[in-house]
Amino acid sequence: MLRSNLAIAVRDVSKVYQIYSRPEDRLKQALFRHRRRYYQEFWALRGVGFEIERGSTVGIVGHNGSGKSTLLQIICHTLRPSSGEVTVNGRVSALLELGSGFNPEFSGRENVYLNSAILGLDRAETDRLFDDIAAFADIGPYLDQPTKTYSTGMVMRLAFAVAISVNPDILVVDEALAVGDEAFQRRCMARIEAIKAKGATILFVSHSANQVVELCDRAILLDHGELLYDGPPRRAINFYHRLLYTPADRRAAFRETLLASRRGNAPLPDEGAATDAVVVDETNAAAKADAELEEHFNPGLVPKSPTAYETRGAHILDVQIVSQDGRPVNVLMSGRRYTIRYRVTVEDAAWGVAVGTRIKTVTGVELGGATTLNTTRVLDYVEAGTTLEVTHEFECRMMEGTYFLNAAISGLIEGERQWLSRLVDVAMFMVLPVRGRCSNGPIDFAFDSRAQPL
Repeated sequence: MLRSNLAIAVRDVSKVYQIYSRPEDRLKQALFRHRRRYYQEFWALRGVGFEIERGSTVGIVGHNGSGKSTLLQIICHTLRPSSGEVTVNGRVSALLELGSGFNPEFSGRENVYLNSAILGLDRAETDRLFDDIAAFADIGPYLDQPTKTYSTGMVMRLAFAVAISVNPDILVVDEALAVGDEAFQRRCMARIEAIKAKGATILFVSHSANQVVELCDRAILLDHGELLYDGPPRRAINFYHRLLYTPADRRAAFRETLLASRRGNAPLPDEGAATDAVVVDETNAAAKADAELEEHFNPGLVPKSPTAYETRGAHILDVQIVSQDGRPVNVLMSGRRYTIRYRVTVEDAAWGVAVGTRIKTVTGVELGGATTLNTTRVLDYVEAGTTLEVTHEFECRMMEGTYFLNAAISGLIEGERQWLSRLVDVAMFMVLPVRGRCSNGPIDFAFDSRAQPL
């Protein structure tokens, strides 16, 4: 039985899966269960425990595969733990795998009633909420069409609208705040903020540092199924980013320090922080750890879906970022200057040649870039067989996170400017966190912000 002030209690929860290399190994395991093991164990969660008070908002952060979604499914009772227990007090509305419960043959309207029933609403309650759900989803006449004709985004919008309209005691959200276009995302955030204001308990997974810091009272950091930290959200995000960006040869030691602090065998890396903004004395262990967060090259930072336009007599080669001392790097420090560098081989003679680059977020938002177009640096004529060295120098003003690069060369063909070669998402890079700094968005404009009495 939960204490009256608690909404969720997770007690020593573990989830282990049996991984078989071959299908026949399952039969062998059934036949020789107590004599030999034909599987490997994968621990999605290991000994996780925490309590969440009513009315609080808690974020769960961690890299892909850290156990976040597994934990939410166990809390929602759609997955059973291998050991431990979870107790929940109140009506739960879960935004997990949006639309997975829809019948594709049913219309959107019929699926609203179906999902509402699953969430515990009777017909009268759904009738009362229906207009609000339809208005929130905003899919127009498609509401009475079979959902098998919907786009993925339309299904997710409708599923989100249903789940968010039931006035839950506990709202569980798994990376569902990026549904739809920007206007719809803002409506989602506004509705979640309204639910929070009514005193509901919110538990959600997000890779957005800003969302966690802005919405949450506290945050939980998971890594490889283990709970490493539970506390103020800024500090949790700081530890999460340090796990992501610390070079591999030092990451394990930092992780062990966090685990030791959970067991009470060591202080937190930023023990002695002056404020929740994680500003620390330069002599303590946190400052030493931050000193190790230096620009470097991580060979694992390789984009998985680069796109190349059809070439027109030019090829872009060896796109990379280099530091001021000429070293290739893809883990950068905000506030420092870097150079995007690549070579272009021009196979056919070209006129009016210009080169450019763009920097984008992981969601595809273009933050900016550079081009020699409409400047004195346009090359009037480039002979066939020429190799160009291209450089774009910039000051890194991005906040911590992951970003992608485009590279391009254009020229005049029959009087019209066309791509000679263009590579989209040809390279990726990360920007390291800066202790004590918080910005609302991906760019740090270095505002000098203050307020003083008149």
